[in-house]
Amino acid sequence: MAGPLEAGFWGFVGGSALLIGAGVGYAARLPQRLIAAIMAVGSGVLISAVAFDLMDEAYARGGFDSTAAGFLAGALVYTIANIAVSRSGAKHRKRSGSNPAQSQASADSGSGAAIAIGALLDGIPESVVIGLSLLHGGGVSTVTVAAVFLSNVPEGLSSAAGMKKAGRGPIYIFGVWGGIALASGIAALLGYVLLADASADLIAATTAVAAGAILAMLVDTMIPEATEETHEFSGLITVGGFLLAFMLSKLGG
Repeated sequence: MAGPLEAGFWGFVGGSALLIGAGVGYAARLPQRLIAAIMAVGSGVLISAVAFDLMDEAYARGGFDSTAAGFLAGALVYTIANIAVSRSGAKHRKRSGSNPAQSQASADSGSGAAIAIGALLDGIPESVVIGLSLLHGGGVSTVTVAAVFLSNVPEGLSSAAGMKKAGRGPIYIFGVWGGIALASGIAALLGYVLLADASADLIAATTAVAAGAILAMLVDTMIPEATEETHEFSGLITVGGFLLAFMLSKLGG
């Protein structure tokens, strides 16, 4: 059981950033440009993880056909689901709540629930990948865990801001985000357990599905927000995050 428990632990670590972000967002209001800078770094890290960890791993395991099919399927499924939750009030779930239009939307209790569903939508593919990285005796992907952590912080900030304005108390807010962090751990554990004996093609396709969903999430949510708030510096900050992740991936073997 060491493998599944380790997968669950690292999935929870990535999801715990939601709790940290929610705690900071509930207690204080951070400058939007700082949150956007965090998202820019996280975007660079995630792009590197998709390119050098996930897609390389998928191609090495299953070749081009499984990788391409999974990659496109992941992007398609994420896009359809993202449209649905965005229309329910979670369009700006990566924001900290300082934008007036987003603050008004997040104050609605229904959109708070949609933001929580959106966080699950963003987090499940990432968590499954964390579990997959531990298969066959491999160590956890440090780059992937770091990227997931950085991408979840702004989501926690946004949730706390919106739910607090909707009159929700701390027990409700932290109960919701604690549950989602726990779900992230469970998703990583299930990714490990369910695919432990799967064929190389299936593992490759699943890894590529997660990669496609993550890249679609980046373009739809994180990058636009980071660019809007950090303006001319967003590209430079993103490049810094990419380089950091690239170095970690190479140093990690």
